[in-house]
Amino acid sequence: MGGEALRVLLEHPEVDVAWATTRSGEPMEHFHRNLLGADVRWISPEEMTPCDAVFVAAPTGVAMELAPGLVASGTKVIDLGADFRLRSRADWERLYKREHTCWDLAQEAVYGVPELHRDEIRAARIVANPGCFSSATIFAVAPLLKADLIDRRSIVVDGLSGTAGAGAELHEAAHHPEIGNNIVPYNVIDHRHTYEMEQELGLLGGEVRIHFTPAYIPITRGILAICHCFPVTPVRRDELLDLYREFYDREPFVKVFDQPRESAATWQYRPYPWVAAVSGTNFCHVGLDVDERRGRIVVFSALDSIGKGGAHAGVQNLNILFGLEETAGLRRYGLHPY
Repeated sequence: MGGEALRVLLEHPEVDVAWATTRSGEPMEHFHRNLLGADVRWISPEEMTPCDAVFVAAPTGVAMELAPGLVASGTKVIDLGADFRLRSRADWERLYKREHTCWDLAQEAVYGVPELHRDEIRAARIVANPGCFSSATIFAVAPLLKADLIDRRSIVVDGLSGTAGAGAELHEAAHHPEIGNNIVPYNVIDHRHTYEMEQELGLLGGEVRIHFTPAYIPITRGILAICHCFPVTPVRRDELLDLYREFYDREPFVKVFDQPRESAATWQYRPYPWVAAVSGTNFCHVGLDVDERRGRIVVFSALDSIGKGGAHAGVQNLNILFGLEETAGLRRYGLHPY
């Protein structure tokens, strides 16, 4: 996540990267080969100097140690981790198995989904960047909840993740001989991101219950959230596509994937978003279909787990914090083929 943030910020027309921290004596390209030759000051955390904003891409607990001093110096904090995402201290400390040391700042932090909290982000001192699965699910389900069209307590989400979601540390499930030709379920109940989903979607008309199960699949970057929702009244696909187009009409990075079904096709692929199309970008593609016979809506949300699900979204929040063009540094489209 930190390397991806650097890659995007180095291309940003309004940003100068003052420094990046390391706890190792190794050069930057030891960790991020793609940044070979990048002109970035590589320092230890103890050498940090004042700047306008700091991205924290570090294990849980680091951001809450750094945030009080940074905020006191007038620096904006964009935490790409989980230290400030939840409103319930009891839930946070149970899930992350530690005491939160600056809960006053956690209460102040703004959850970094511009599509829901743009005005609050503008005035924030700390932005809590969302989890990747959380972002994908929020984008998929928010329009249905806002319109009060579905059973709020029966939302089922299957999350498929590339191995970048496991982080940079070595991990058995991300080891190529294990994940290759495989699908690896993990944390199949009570996943941490479920609490973010329920917290944020609950702001759209009342409490919700998300039944979420993730699995790693053998790709590197990307999330596909497959969301099963149950309508309280009959609906058609064309009606829901109109609803989604209206909901995201002014959002530059959430695109409704509304290609028509092919009436003569045996296998329907065209109407639904693909993960590869958004890889390396800040876009989320949302598509859907309706099983009218059985009363089920299926919404697909595809994004890059370290793009719109992580570092790119952090840069979008940076742009909002400083009154920059929201799309600055983020206008790239996905590679095709990828």
